Amino acid sequence: MEQQIRSTVVIPNYNGIDYIENCLCFLQDEPAHIIVVDNGSTDGSRQLVQERFPQVGLICLDRNYGFCRAVNEGIAASKTTYVILLNNDTEVEKGFVRALEQPLERHPEVFSGSAQMRSLKRPGLIDDAGDYYCALGWAFALGKDKPIQGYQRKRRIFAACGGAAIYRRKLFEEIGVMDENHFAYLEDIDLGYRARLNGYNNLYIPEAVVYHAGSGFSGSRYNRFKVRLSSRNSVYLLYKNMPAAQILLNLPLLLAGFAVKTVFFMRKGLGGIYLQGLCEGAALCRSEKGRVHKVRFSRDRLYSYIVIQLELWRNIWYRFTA
Repeated sequence: MEQQIRSTVVIPNYNGIDYIENCLCFLQDEPAHIIVVDNGSTDGSRQLVQERFPQVGLICLDRNYGFCRAVNEGIAASKTTYVILLNNDTEVEKGFVRALEQPLERHPEVFSGSAQMRSLKRPGLIDDAGDYYCALGWAFALGKDKPIQGYQRKRRIFAACGGAAIYRRKLFEEIGVMDENHFAYLEDIDLGYRARLNGYNNLYIPEAVVYHAGSGFSGSRYNRFKVRLSSRNSVYLLYKNMPAAQILLNLPLLLAGFAVKTVFFMRKGLGGIYLQGLCEGAALCRSEKGRVHKVRFSRDRLYSYIVIQLELWRNIWYRFTA
């Protein structure tokens, strides 16, 4: 019944004709409102949603404004207690919505929950078991390409993966929504980071299972578009959320992390585009639109800074062992 619906599922779509129908079919019996935000698709996927799923809310943008703008449009249109973000190249298991809602109903200090994302092509392997960020300046998905058996325990994480996550809608007023400067990539880490700075937690919820095709938008795990934006946003992410003293504390590790990534992408023939992204990130940090979004230092957050810094060091170990 209407009064039992506590979540709105927001699905950004850009030329998702190969995925969007399956995604919506798997959601049909879930107790949630559904909004598709179309980013100016030209492949017929917007028309498919209109014709095949008239019960689904559809917001049509005139061009591709990026993942963040699409998500923010959906959040603004929602009225429920929770907002669930879901990639268009996913298929959810039955009970997905309720499984995400229940931990947040029990734990008011939790801002977001990340679903157990499994590979659609290799369902015995994890695609994402919660997102982490470390002092090398790297964000990573825990459990990527590892067997699902090792990732069936609920736990705190650094941030929820925006590809399949639930958020407590009222806290967007305090924390802010997706930062549209990102366009795409690392915006979910940034959102989770801001939640942590404000004293909230993020959870991994393995009971909520979703199968993810992966790279449905950009086309592959490593490509020029994704590498450039990810490297740009990695610089912006740390500038935005770390006080200057914390950046200086982590600087040796950050420089080492960027150097390792440079070598990694050079071996893939993408070193130049990675370095271009770093330069663009530095320019964004110096720009007015970058500076206005910086989280200002506050003595009231001192405990959060310390806890997060200890996690950033610990997460280096997680990156290579978990």
